[in-house]
Amino acid sequence: MPEIRPMRDLRDTNAISRLCHATSEPVFITKNGYQDLVIMSNEEFERRCAREEIYAKLLEAEGDVARGELLDSEDVFSAMRAKYEY
Repeated sequence: MPEIRPMRDLRDTNAISRLCHATSEPVFITKNGYQDLVIMSNEEFERRCAREEIYAKLLEAEGDVARGELLDSEDVFSAMRAKYEY
């Protein structure tokens, strides 16, 4: 269930911070009854950004497969061994 709070609740910044960290979900802030802001903990923001980056890379990889742009695994591993000398 999303947390929805009025703008006046932002006066108590410590309470909002605790709420963001406790729920690990965004907190929706309303102004005059309409959604105005969304806030979340920094950890949750970074987690969501990382997930979005992974999804973008997976989408790119699926496009490569669909276009037939594939690499041979032995060639990839040989190049990595040569680069990192192990």
